[in-house]
Amino acid sequence: MKPRVGHIQFLNCLPLYYGLVKSHALLDIELIKGNPTELNNLLINGKLDISPISSIEYARNYKSLMLFPDFTVSSDKEVKSIILLSRYPLDRLPGKKIALTSTSATSHVLLKLIFNAYNIKPEYFVAPPEPEKMLSESDACLLIGDVALKYYLNGKSMYVYDLGYEWNKLTGHKMVYAVWAINKDFAINKKELCKYVFDLFKKSMDYSMDHLQEISDYAERWEPFSSNSMMEYFRSLHFGFEEEYQKGLLFFYNKAAEIGELSYIPELEFFDIYQDIKR
Repeated sequence: MKPRVGHIQFLNCLPLYYGLVKSHALLDIELIKGNPTELNNLLINGKLDISPISSIEYARNYKSLMLFPDFTVSSDKEVKSIILLSRYPLDRLPGKKIALTSTSATSHVLLKLIFNAYNIKPEYFVAPPEPEKMLSESDACLLIGDVALKYYLNGKSMYVYDLGYEWNKLTGHKMVYAVWAINKDFAINKKELCKYVFDLFKKSMDYSMDHLQEISDYAERWEPFSSNSMMEYFRSLHFGFEEEYQKGLLFFYNKAAEIGELSYIPELEFFDIYQDIKR
């Protein structure tokens, strides 16, 4: 069987998948594309075997999932593609209407935590990721992915707040937006396939990190961004899951629980890729 693997259709995941195309590894997996919310639902409902998932949704469903080591979408400071686009500065947002993109989960909680730190209590509603329509009904909107990157680079006529930067400024912690998770039944019953997919992604990531200029040039051909801006964007992201990023994620979970977004703090349960497989 081919493992069913999710793929976020945003540029921030291009380095994770680019090497798969170059090595023709896509022939060995069933790649299912979608936005983060769509992939979250597919994985949680057992319609994907392995997929990126919003880090907050891993916490809410951790009993049925296991984590791949080494793979995340994270940032130290700026993330550039998770932003609040606002008509007003932060200190004028209390009581205002905020539109939250329907394609995300982690960013909703992240924004609420940032607002909570600034004692901002707005009125939230969820809307499709259409900035002009969102702003016709609100005073500010939360955007993620490629549309957010567009406004980060070109939206200087409005207030643009990078949530990764704001989080680090407030807490000093790194931020993990998405993790790679495995349906636990699949992890238990298909260990060889899990290790195989991990190896595919590891080789893909190693290739991509050595060929960021090639990837940036490739993205420039198909996207409305220059190769230089793509290179700067990819360098602002982090794809590993080192201890300091794990600590940052657990700190985020603790803060999310404080405002009622989590009812418990989950453990980070990793699939052991080095375990012996009985044949």
